[in-house]
Amino acid sequence: MEEKEIKDTEATISAENQAENAPIVETEPISELDQTKLDLSDQKDKYLRLLAEFENFKRRTAKERIDLIQTAGKDVIVSLLDVLDDCDRAEKQLNGSDDISLQKEGIQLVFNKIRSTMQAKGLTPMESIGKQFDVELHEAITEIPAANDKMKGKVVDEVTKGYLLNDKIIRFAKVVVGK
Repeated sequence: MEEKEIKDTEATISAENQAENAPIVETEPISELDQTKLDLSDQKDKYLRLLAEFENFKRRTAKERIDLIQTAGKDVIVSLLDVLDDCDRAEKQLNGSDDISLQKEGIQLVFNKIRSTMQAKGLTPMESIGKQFDVELHEAITEIPAANDKMKGKVVDEVTKGYLLNDKIIRFAKVVVGK
């Protein structure tokens, strides 16, 4: 076992001697101007990469926006296809039958289905008649003399119903106001 230790020690000493005798390569210090040029080159590279990444981001978001706009109404249209099918069936029934009560009932079913489909998509009608006139909700078409003092400044009639989509006004109610 001692022989092995001696060999290891000799190998270590030999390696140390070789390291001491190795030629020392001195690197020439980089001048301040050269260092600044290297830094500038590095910063330019980073800037160009960032600019390219930003351009790709803009292109990608513009494409996504166009896709979204083109398919925005798809969900509503697909949900209204059932109502359109019911309208076609109602039209056939109108042409094939003379029973007014059945025709009226069928048309009423179509009306109810379209209302429920629109409500499922977040559409709610505004209730305006008898309410205080509000310029944030109503568009006054005309004013008429009020039947009594209670109706002054209130909505007497609704010419066109107003609608909210998810609690946001999408159409103002056109109303007649009592004065």
